Amino acid sequence: VQLQASGGGLVQPGGSLRLSCAASGSISSINAMAWYRQAPGKQRELAARITSSGNTNYADSVKGRFTISRDNSKNTLYLQMNSLKPEDTAVYYCNALITDWSSGRNIYWGQGTLVTVSS
Repeated sequence: VQLQASGGGLVQPGGSLRLSCAASGSISSINAMAWYRQAPGKQRELAARITSSGNTNYADSVKGRFTISRDNSKNTLYLQMNSLKPEDTAVYYCNALITDWSSGRNIYWGQGTLVTVSS
């Protein structure tokens, strides 16, 4: 099983980006999925999380600006980021609790995608 994140880049303050994370492999089911982020010199933190039934929760710092969603038919996770601020600059990692046919239930991480918010 692999998670492939994409969509990062350089954006001006106030701009928008959409991150994607596609899961592939011998997947039986995907439970909760999440986006974490790690800013330079800081610990990795949870940005947003979504359950298999679509319930969501957000860090206070992104609430009202970010929207997490998933397409279960495509095994893909999204993060729509609006009104971006310089403090949103970080490497964004996707994370998922996946049951695969060979090794059971495990947590998987994507490789990270860099988001830079700067003028």
